[in-house]
Amino acid sequence: MYSPQLLDHFQNPRNVGDLADPDAAVQLENPACGDVLRLTLKISENRVSNAAFKAKGCVPSIACGSALTELICGKTLEQARAITRDDVIAGVGALPQASIHAAQLAIDALRGALSQLKH
Repeated sequence: MYSPQLLDHFQNPRNVGDLADPDAAVQLENPACGDVLRLTLKISENRVSNAAFKAKGCVPSIACGSALTELICGKTLEQARAITRDDVIAGVGALPQASIHAAQLAIDALRGALSQLKH
């Protein structure tokens, strides 16, 4: 049912936790399913120098949070803003149609965090 990449991100999530003194932080809840994703970012020289996440929810939500942090670390703010839900889905290999909300939650968290930045 789940791709090997998705299961790997779930079983071995990357960048878990909260960054100390983040430049941006957002926590969102999907009202339909109750999944919660918190994303914290550190920005240096107009780049995402570090990202961390915490998630409470289904397997895909945790995997998408992990994949998102890998996708955005090292990217310029402009590149990070260009990341889409489909990029997150590709980052976890694939998602069942019923789990697309997990990738959308990750993207919504990213957009919310980036909107806090003055760059």
